[in-house]
Amino acid sequence: MTPLFSRGALSGRASTGRGTGRTGLVTLICGALAAGGLTAAGVATLAPGAASASSHREAPLISGTPQYDNTDLYAFVSPDKPDTTTIVANWTPFEEPAGGPNFYTFADDAQYDLHIDNNGDAQGELVFRYTFKTHTKNGNTFLYNTGPVTSLDDPDLNVTQTYDIDLIKLRGGHEMSRTKLADDVPVAPSNVGKASMPDYGKLRAQAVYKTAGGAATFAGQADDPFFADLRVFDLLYGGNLTEVGRDTLKGYNVNTIALQVPNDLIRESSHQPVVGIWSTAQRRNAQGYYSQVSRLGNPLVNEVVNPQKDKDRFNASQPAYDAQFLKNVTNPELPKLIESIYKIKAPAEPRNDLVDVFLKGVKGLNQPPHVTPSEELRLNTSIKPSMHPKRLGVLDGDNAGFPNGRRLGDDVIDAALQVVEGELVGSKNDLGDAVDKNDKKFESYFPYIAQPTAGSRGRLAKGTTAGTDVRSQLGDALQPAGSASGGSGNTVLIAASAASGAAGILLIGTAFAWWRRRLQRPY
Repeated sequence: MTPLFSRGALSGRASTGRGTGRTGLVTLICGALAAGGLTAAGVATLAPGAASASSHREAPLISGTPQYDNTDLYAFVSPDKPDTTTIVANWTPFEEPAGGPNFYTFADDAQYDLHIDNNGDAQGELVFRYTFKTHTKNGNTFLYNTGPVTSLDDPDLNVTQTYDIDLIKLRGGHEMSRTKLADDVPVAPSNVGKASMPDYGKLRAQAVYKTAGGAATFAGQADDPFFADLRVFDLLYGGNLTEVGRDTLKGYNVNTIALQVPNDLIRESSHQPVVGIWSTAQRRNAQGYYSQVSRLGNPLVNEVVNPQKDKDRFNASQPAYDAQFLKNVTNPELPKLIESIYKIKAPAEPRNDLVDVFLKGVKGLNQPPHVTPSEELRLNTSIKPSMHPKRLGVLDGDNAGFPNGRRLGDDVIDAALQVVEGELVGSKNDLGDAVDKNDKKFESYFPYIAQPTAGSRGRLAKGTTAGTDVRSQLGDALQPAGSASGGSGNTVLIAASAASGAAGILLIGTAFAWWRRRLQRPY
């Protein structure tokens, strides 16, 4: 297919056909404006604040319940199996890898849904529903795992999760049938560290499950694939626009649901191959009813398109009712903010170009016939995967990329910002955040996402080398485990006794001091 948008005169990182003459101040501004961080509050105050990425803490209510917070949605024709489509949905933003002993699980009281609109009517025809259950083997220990874990059914993996998948078919918003696709599938655990999980890749592989009918599924922890520089709130990158190009999401993990399904299962027909995709999370309340608390289609919508008053409402709404948010797209705030601060003229309104790309799909590429404008990630399942993907996707002539779906490596920050600033209506620009790829390499097979960063990723303690234990600071009498001067068993006992003794002395001293103060009180 002929590329719909040619980069032509666009330059810099975006295209091989343009030089680097527009670096300097423009490049610095690019970093400051991208990453979904140029919100009204951040621009008005130029002060530090909470960072937000592609649906990472994007709305007031969901920011307090991360288990239900859908951070990113990806959908692409599988590069190694082009007769299938892969959907990747992530939850729980900013997972600190060492955040134990209660590591990261999916919520037991939630429904995690992947919605498919295969005729463009802004209503789902298919829903893939994931529900999870947590299991604890030993409630008398604080440990996530009680020893090295070598398999998903290892007795030493103390806290585990399993999930079911239901395929719900709808017509006009009403359920017509429900089929169980998978039952009690194990979840890949959080990557505690090399001592606890010496071969995490093996655990990842065991968590990939193939269903009847040619589908594959995965649920578990993964590296956050979203890449962006979010330091815009640090006085606009240090106050002088020089500190750009740092991937703020580097080192953080997310909880991932990945589903690979045959194209013929989700599209209306080979003649109408465009599907609209979005993901939601419903939370069960005290009365046992479920209410939707998170929603995601295209990236960055609820960050920089919807104002504060609409963010929670958007998360609870359905695409069929998106007309209520139309003004946020046709009269967007972001270009006006950019113009007021950096004097880059905002494109003329109403922004019908944004409606066409993000609410309808690109005509001739991923716009279904008789489409109802709505916020969905639209994918043409008949477009073959690119042999050499370009990070700017359609903007750079690669029609298999964003906004035709979204691949893991698509640079949605740069692409979306350039479109918002008028790339499609004659305002050529090369804006971006100077972060062009993920810090970890994606895998070439399902589920494609990179493995999560391990909890034990830090440097060795001072005075130690690889393969040795930390010398106790209680004295030279305590040798590292396995040293020549003492057996490892005795060392552990001595260290435990010394630590208990020190704690006991501290407790007794504190109690005595408190008792003396009580005697001296006049009442």
